[in-house]
Parts: sequence; C-alpha cells; structure tokens
Amino acid sequence: MELRLVVNEQKSRVARTDACVFLGFAFREAKLRWSDRAFADFKHRVRRLTARSWGVSMGYRLCKLAQYLRGWMNHFGISDYYRPVSEIDHWIRRRIRMCHWKQWRRAHTKVRHLLALGTWKREAILTATSRKSSWHQSKTLATQTGMTNAWLKSQSLLSVRDLWLKAHGYARGSACAPSS
Repeated sequence: MELRLVVNEQKSRVARTDACVFLGFAFREAKLRWSDRAFADFKHRVRRLTARSWGVSMGYRLCKLAQYLRGWMNHFGISDYYRPVSEIDHWIRRRIRMCHWKQWRRAHTKVRHLLALGTWKREAILTATSRKSSWHQSKTLATQTGMTNAWLKSQSLLSVRDLWLKAHGYARGSACAPSS
C-alpha cells in the first residue's frame, strides 16, 4: 500500500522541540507553554473587547470577554506556564475598571458611583476631577477601593487564575498555587 501524501516543504521541518511552535504552543525548558505570538494575539483580542470606545453595555462586554477567556483557557489551559496568569488577571481587571470609568463620563457621575461603591468622599472627588487618562485613573486608590476585585467578580468578570487552576485540577479558591 502506497500513501499518496503531499508534503508541504515550507511547513515541514525537522528541528529541536524548543525551536518549534505548534497550534500556539511551544516547549521551553521541557515545559509546555503558549507561544509568544499566541499570547500577543490574546492581548490584542482582550484589548479589542475592553476598548474604551466600544459603545456596548458593560454586561455585553463582560459576556463576550467571558466567552473569549473560557475558550482561550480551554485551549491554552494545559500550559504549565503559571507565572503570568496573575498578571493577566490584574491587567484585565484594570482594563474593566478603565471601561467603567470611561462609561461614567462626567465628574459628578463618577463621584456618585464611587461613593456608592464605598470610596472615601475626598478620594472620590479628587479622582473624578483629575484630568489624567482613564487608564491612569483605573489604578488609583479611589477606583480600586470602589471597584474591588470582589465587586468585579459580582459583575461576572471571570478570573483567568481560577480558570487555570480549574484546568489543572487544583481546588477552587485554593491559596496554594504552583510556583514557576
């Protein structure tokens, strides 16, 4: 029996495993990790889903972001690369805070929302009247004490860390995470 397989010379090669990328994965130091290009594509897509100028409701934005994060983690969750997972979580939360800040638009609306979320009055007023960018404001004390991680979770924001831990079989909410 003869196989009539046509080999694409441009796509085929023999190389060391740490020099190859396959389906978005690469081997680094005998560990399976997502490739740099796959991670760049991930960040680009999250930036599009959390763009300040995307005029959709926050519920729709979080729904689309959750769909993408679940799909990405279902594919890349088998990666042994834990180190950037908490940084990714922090970055996504900051982008969502930025979206809320941009959506609130006016200073009195920002103050009202921050006060309702439990921020101190002085901090809320100083932050809301600042002329800094919404990206800068998303990391201030007022926005982080108002829009806490628990509040963002109650708004249905998924945690990449929780998805990664679940994919690797760790107990949900466990404080024990592997070191990389």
